[in-house]
Amino acid sequence: MPSPKSPRVSVLLPAYNAADTIEEALDTLLAQSFTEFEIVAVNDGSTDATGDILDRLAARDARIRPRHIEHAGLIEALNHGLNLCRGDYVARFDADDRAAPTRLEKQVEFLEQNTEVDAVGCRIRCFPDDQVAEGFRVYETWINSLITPEQIAREIYIESPLVHPTVTIHRKKLIEIGG
Repeated sequence: MPSPKSPRVSVLLPAYNAADTIEEALDTLLAQSFTEFEIVAVNDGSTDATGDILDRLAARDARIRPRHIEHAGLIEALNHGLNLCRGDYVARFDADDRAAPTRLEKQVEFLEQNTEVDAVGCRIRCFPDDQVAEGFRVYETWINSLITPEQIAREIYIESPLVHPTVTIHRKKLIEIGG
């Protein structure tokens, strides 16, 4: 396991009352083919067992760095966590997400091979299948059709064509634009 002192990627994961999903989300991160990362997990004042789960998992894997704050909302939790990120890249992730095992590997590789690109996202698959409404299926199809920078730029004013918890971005660039 890489040293937690020098991660190349900081996964920024806010969590609020996520006890039902956070362990599975973290399991998919810990199973990544790319291992030079830390997980900055910001417990945003949860009133369920989210904090206890984060602390228990952090005791097993030093890459998990839980931080417990008073409930302040998503933006405050993200900015608090960003200040703790040490990696060259910040990969966003939510407490109810799952990641393909090569997500970080492919995104870091892409950013390093395409130095003119500051951020990269990936396709999504909504789940569980039996609970995804028709409107969300339409959204999923639209989002997954946007592949090139030109397509993304064309759609930027409709809705963010980069799904927030799929984005990996240069940390310095994220800080430059204000978090």
